[in-house]
Amino acid sequence: MSKAKITAIGTYAPSRRLTNADLEKIVDTSDEWIVQRTGMKERRIADEHQFTSDLCIEAVKDLKSRYEGTLDDVDMILVATTTSDYAFPSTACRVQDYFGWENTGALDINATCAGLTYGLHLANGLITSGLHRKILVIAGETLSKVTDYTDRTTCVLFGDAAGALLVERDEEIPGFLAFVQGTSGNGGDILYRAGLRNELNGVQLAGSGKMVQNGREVYKWAARTIPREFERLLQQAGLTSGELDWFVPHSANLRMIESICEKTPFPIEKTLTSVEYYGNTSSVSIVLALDLAVKAGKLKKDQTVMLFGFGGGLTYTGLLIKWGM
Repeated sequence: MSKAKITAIGTYAPSRRLTNADLEKIVDTSDEWIVQRTGMKERRIADEHQFTSDLCIEAVKDLKSRYEGTLDDVDMILVATTTSDYAFPSTACRVQDYFGWENTGALDINATCAGLTYGLHLANGLITSGLHRKILVIAGETLSKVTDYTDRTTCVLFGDAAGALLVERDEEIPGFLAFVQGTSGNGGDILYRAGLRNELNGVQLAGSGKMVQNGREVYKWAARTIPREFERLLQQAGLTSGELDWFVPHSANLRMIESICEKTPFPIEKTLTSVEYYGNTSSVSIVLALDLAVKAGKLKKDQTVMLFGFGGGLTYTGLLIKWGM
């Protein structure tokens, strides 16, 4: 039985906005085309000298200002990102250095858009095992720095942001109910950013360090996989869809989310997203959606929530939680 729960949240998005009208001046696109296919109206973009660790630090500051306890006893920092400032040191180490918490571990996680749910899953395991008591799970991305703004099919999608969740030990009211995970590594070549190696699954990689995506194939994989795993996750917890208060999938694309909901018994009206005004922020999208719901008064303590991250790898992690705030 889990002995961990989420006790605090914080988010940060850069002030600069990239609207559909702005994109019309960059590539051959239109507001109507973007909204019809993605549901997106604008995204936030980091400044030239603003990097992922900077955004993560601001998200933790926001969490700290809203949390009644202390963060001085945090004993692990997990950062989900695909856009770290450096190959190494890790983004988690940069966060630790800023706040000066010396008695803490620091580790980056690369599970792309599933990074936040992977991080929460690891935090739950580390706390339930008794090895740790208080873990910061942070997601941060500066995707604008790896987006090809000459590719009209992808440059309209991505934005920058960061979010942080605090996971603490709780002997009485565990917050993690069930999980599902899966990976389809044979689909790695439909969503990637090249590194030291320029070949994957027999495919010659392109992109020169920019993100490359076959959106149609990613869409088909998600629309096929997530509804099936949605049902399996509920079954593992012994719950019905009627006992679920909120569904929070990765906000990749509003049309994709609508398609996923059409294939489940769960209404889009009870699905939380962040895609409309933040775009696809990869690992950050779920925590942004949660915080928007907290601030709107929709997400309340002890509600049952399904979080579902999925993305490049291809990989996914779905979690059923009791909201702990």
